[in-house]
Amino acid sequence: MFFIIGVTNGNKELKYEGNELNICKNCGAYTRYIVYMTYMCLSLFFIPTIKWGKKYYVKTTCCDGLYELNSEKGKMIERGENVKINDSDLVPLRENGRNRICRNCGYATDEDFLYCPKCGEKF
Repeated sequence: MFFIIGVTNGNKELKYEGNELNICKNCGAYTRYIVYMTYMCLSLFFIPTIKWGKKYYVKTTCCDGLYELNSEKGKMIERGENVKINDSDLVPLRENGRNRICRNCGYATDEDFLYCPKCGEKF
């Protein structure tokens, strides 16, 4: 008997209902929020079975500003609840092109890499 198991990183864009126009904290332009979740996943026989390490992020449509979202609000959005995201719920991860964050694995760096040093995904 043998088992085929694996651990992978995943991300999923969440459907955010309260997507009215906001003012970007990074560039000051009008923007909309794109909310997504990153996670680690254990697969058994290529079937995802257990997810852990969920983190929620918000990306702005104007300047690609990236923010970490309060986990409670992220869980509410994941469940499909109608939630308003306030400035106090967002922690900036990338401002004015500094501190690059990998969209695949969430690795943060200030270096000018073309590819993520952790997973190899293009920035």
